[in-house]
Amino acid sequence: MKGIVIASNSSGGGKTTVTLGLMKTLKNRGFDVQGYKVGPDYIDPAFHTHITGNPSRNLDLYLMGEKGAKASFSRGKGDLGIVEGVMGLYDGKGITSEYSTAHLAATLDLPVVLVLSPKAKSTTLCAEINGLVNFEQVNISGVILNNISESYYRLLKASIEKHCKVKVFGYLPKDERLSLKSRHLGLVQSSEVEDLDNKIEQCSRLLESYIDIDELLQCFKESGDFTDDYHLERKGIRTAIAFDEAFSFYYRENIELLQEMGEVVFFSPLKDKKIPENIDFLYIGGGYPEVFADELSKNKSMMKSIKDSLDNGLKCYAECGGLMYLTESIEGVETVGYFKGKAHMTKRLQNFGYASIEVIKENNSLPKGFKINCHEFHKSYVDLEEEGIYKLTKTMYDNSLKEWNCGYIKNNTLAAYGHVHFFSNLEFIENLVD
Repeated sequence: MKGIVIASNSSGGGKTTVTLGLMKTLKNRGFDVQGYKVGPDYIDPAFHTHITGNPSRNLDLYLMGEKGAKASFSRGKGDLGIVEGVMGLYDGKGITSEYSTAHLAATLDLPVVLVLSPKAKSTTLCAEINGLVNFEQVNISGVILNNISESYYRLLKASIEKHCKVKVFGYLPKDERLSLKSRHLGLVQSSEVEDLDNKIEQCSRLLESYIDIDELLQCFKESGDFTDDYHLERKGIRTAIAFDEAFSFYYRENIELLQEMGEVVFFSPLKDKKIPENIDFLYIGGGYPEVFADELSKNKSMMKSIKDSLDNGLKCYAECGGLMYLTESIEGVETVGYFKGKAHMTKRLQNFGYASIEVIKENNSLPKGFKINCHEFHKSYVDLEEEGIYKLTKTMYDNSLKEWNCGYIKNNTLAAYGHVHFFSNLEFIENLVD
């Protein structure tokens, strides 16, 4: 598979818009396209999957390790791989470029296309481009200018061609029809965007008109032959996964590992009356249960089904939104009530970014001393009677450490805010299901 990385100088620079439009354009041209997302984000991959028809994959060097990121990339299917970056090109963990889009591009040896949304600058933009090109050894093939007028583009193109040694593939003009709504954790999910297909088609038409797609295609590079050692034995484990508009935050490889261990069935806490029968393991991932709290609360039979099963010892793992759903209420709206306590929403992030988990208390799910990397991003907190068995540690920009507790266990259920990728430590999921 040939691949390319779409990056920018900042969040909001136009990466997602160009990525989605390019995926659609190449799909329209008959290519089988595979989407990837740098970092831990769940929202953008859902858009990729909707457009390409191939499950998009995350490439996260912190959560997966270098070997894990390469393995995830190798699982992609298609002619062309498009990797959407995260934040600015060199923005990684803390104040370094480690785990950044640049780090990932170098790890996979893929070229980078910069999407830039300039405003009120010309030659200064050239200085910024040269700074990005020369900051580290990253193969930047060229730039796409976003959200500008034709006259401004002609000025910038002449300036870049004079002062920089990168190609200018073209530009994406201003068009209000391309906007996607936002909410407190970023973009809304693909399933919630009205008229999504028309928006994507419009973006594709603009790219075909204003960007040299043929020249851009010449920059795609054949990827390496990466090894995938992340597999689990078949054990006959039947897993039920909550999946609907309220719960959709899952890493593709996590589901695939559970499928290797046995059958996986999906159900909707919003629409189904109860969880699937004859299951050995229940997985409730993250999402937006607070947005759909009223609908979730009305489904009394589903909540009773979950609570009764967990009370009777069903093994379960719940992450972030899944943890919130298992409490007694979210902002006063009744939920499952398995954990004694409530979930509350706030106006600011409670914990954000990469952290490491260590199990610090004896329990019947994970061994004491067990470690795994995670990512947190939530504006809620839970006030529970259950005691946390996790100690989470985050290294701050000044090398100081921030520590907090989480990870709640009751019977055979483990629930926590931290999102984990099973590639970080395969023993995590093996311990939970065995």
